[in-house]
Amino acid sequence: MSAPSPKPELPAARLHRLANGVRVVCDPLPGLQTVALSVVAGRGARIEDEGRSGWSHLLEHMVFKGAGARSARDIVEAIEAEGGQINAATGYERTSFQVRALADGLELGSAVTADLVQRPRLEGDDLRREKQVVAQEIAEAADTPDDLIFELAQQAAFAGHPLGRPILGTTASIGRATPESLSAWRDALYAPEALVVSAAGAVDEDRLLGLAERDFGAMAPGAAAPASPPAAFAGGLRRIAKSLEQANLVILLPAVGASDPDYFALRLVAEILGGGMASRLFQEAREKRGLAYAIDAYAETYADVGVLGVFAGCAAADAAELARVIAAELQGMAQVRAPELARAKAQLKAAMFMSRESALARAEQAAAQVLLFGRPLGPQEIADQVDAVAPADLARLADRVFAPRCVAMAVLGPKAALPAAEAFQRALFG
Repeated sequence: MSAPSPKPELPAARLHRLANGVRVVCDPLPGLQTVALSVVAGRGARIEDEGRSGWSHLLEHMVFKGAGARSARDIVEAIEAEGGQINAATGYERTSFQVRALADGLELGSAVTADLVQRPRLEGDDLRREKQVVAQEIAEAADTPDDLIFELAQQAAFAGHPLGRPILGTTASIGRATPESLSAWRDALYAPEALVVSAAGAVDEDRLLGLAERDFGAMAPGAAAPASPPAAFAGGLRRIAKSLEQANLVILLPAVGASDPDYFALRLVAEILGGGMASRLFQEAREKRGLAYAIDAYAETYADVGVLGVFAGCAAADAAELARVIAAELQGMAQVRAPELARAKAQLKAAMFMSRESALARAEQAAAQVLLFGRPLGPQEIADQVDAVAPADLARLADRVFAPRCVAMAVLGPKAALPAAEAFQRALFG
């Protein structure tokens, strides 16, 4: 009996470009009754100077206060009346507006997001109130150890660069924004040449292109966006003594960006180090030594730079010993056993394919790929790149990570935990 023929891969999402530069991605998924629409600008907090820190996030808030002919309440009621949900997010390199709805809600979702991006009201009274809201968000982040520790590590890693500043900005920087200055910022941030309209799920390609032309095709060229300076990993220590039950540690090492040939080697190293319960850090630090309840490793990447990170929570008295254990596991990352690499590849591919079962995740991923690579990537294309990573690639990446002899580390918690920073550096670099 002959083996069944493999199923042909579904084509990657299809890319189109409107005359004014807006790109449109269509990813139809047979059998779905819902659609996800993401309108993504390939600009975010990274293009802000210090005086405008937080403006991209503040603007994302402000557009929901009224846009086009709709009030703030009209915006959400119109979407929810058709069974939909609307949301937005600001990152360092992208700003995204997202609508999830029943299939018939695509037309309304496109019209509403077009108003948000192109025709927000930006009125003075709304801005004063929203500054207060964002100020509370900033205060909340400072009061939340799980948020503050990552912010401190980011500051240390990219000191003096926009990537080292919080996306929320500061109360002083957002206080400088006026309706007029935010309007000018919107013109640069959401310019058509930086915009991707991406839809996945129960979507017809011709219908999507017609809506994109209707709602985004008349956008005039935007103002020139500030150039983002090249990012460089600075490194350094941030330590704050705080009365907490547990010490929090974040360690960052310089790594590669999302477009680097070693990107998937970085993702696999993070998986091997701390990507699950079978990972080295979990087994050594938690299962064998009982030093930490929470410990994991991760890769954070931007267009041109990235970090290999480790987060851990532990008793203050164990922080220094845990730091030394982490250093030892990092030093051993160039030597990977075949079963470890196979497990990491399986986990990474599984995570990728599982995320593709969400229409919204597919729409967001396709938009991000278009902004970074100029086209959407097929899942098998990505899986093949993961499978192609060899032990020699991990060794090469390890050399690149350790060559600068530089680390960014943040420690937050009882005073007894603070020496963990020096203990880690001595253990890693001698």
